[in-house]
Amino acid sequence: METTVPNPQGMSYTLPPALPPMHADHPAPGPLRVGYVPEHFSTPLHFLQDKILPLMHPTPLIVELVPFPSGTGAMISSLSTHSIDVAVGLTEGWIAGLAQGKRFYRLIGSYVESPLRWAISTGRGRQSEFLDPQGRLQLQGKKLGVSRIGSGSYIMGYVLAERAGWLDTSSNDSNNNPPKPPFDFVVLNDFAGLRSGVNSRTADAFMWEYYTSKKYYTTDPPELTLIGELPTPWPSWHIVCQTSLLPSSIYGDLPGPPGPPTSHPLIPDPRVSLFLIYLNSAIEYFDKHPEEAVDFIANSQDMDYSREDAKAWIKEVIFVKDTRKVDKKVVESCMVILRKAGVVPAVDGAQGGVKVDEMIVPVTW
Repeated sequence: METTVPNPQGMSYTLPPALPPMHADHPAPGPLRVGYVPEHFSTPLHFLQDKILPLMHPTPLIVELVPFPSGTGAMISSLSTHSIDVAVGLTEGWIAGLAQGKRFYRLIGSYVESPLRWAISTGRGRQSEFLDPQGRLQLQGKKLGVSRIGSGSYIMGYVLAERAGWLDTSSNDSNNNPPKPPFDFVVLNDFAGLRSGVNSRTADAFMWEYYTSKKYYTTDPPELTLIGELPTPWPSWHIVCQTSLLPSSIYGDLPGPPGPPTSHPLIPDPRVSLFLIYLNSAIEYFDKHPEEAVDFIANSQDMDYSREDAKAWIKEVIFVKDTRKVDKKVVESCMVILRKAGVVPAVDGAQGGVKVDEMIVPVTW
């Protein structure tokens, strides 16, 4: 099977041979710090670093991959302190954060087109507590474990409650306050904490990506029990960038780095555009080399998947063809559900939130 790296110059898009001249408002170029979740979805990011960038001589872009096992919520916190520059995370987490007033980042790209397959798990032998004789979930008012308030695991709890009819909309008032929470949310930080929590009865159930959870249903004895599944009603992964790297001359007074006030760049940071262009090449490499992707996932020290599960996941996942495109309709459809669930304000831009029309910054430079 062919394993050679595709020639970037033969792609349908142009890869610039070097960084464009840096504007005086930008510091000297350094590594672009990219936050990511160390799961199978990160494979094209590793191919970017290991397969695509080494082809560039001299290397026009240095990427530092920064893992966040806790997920999207933790990356939002790091974006706020400028600990990372760009991040790849869950769609609903990014949009909810923006609508809730986290104005220090914007959507700049898309990553995975297919929905995320969420598994609903409880502890070993606890399924009878949360499934009725007909197999229907009985989780309303129960303790739902989440990694962080506002994370994907938290937001999907509301999506589940909205679909199951568990939201108490009678608690809404004229000030558009959110409905009463459908669960007792328990923050358990990461996947390991969530697994431990449902077995210690700190939590009753939690939601996490299916293939990441699957291994723990078949350990001896099983650590987790699958009690349900729920796909996201939108494409699952998007890319954001902290606003200090974006063009304020176009997008207004965006928050800059901490410290003394500084003027924002009149032009955007060219590393952001290069990252998305090269990521397109990495995704194309992933699509053309599925067996190599399976090998990487199954042998990775940072991931925990069997070869069988890696193959099954690759048959399901669809990465985007052009990371530089963000569909506003995806943002709007996500916002409809988030508002209905009470996760974000009912009025666009209320309580300091970013308006839908301002959430996306097209990368056209």
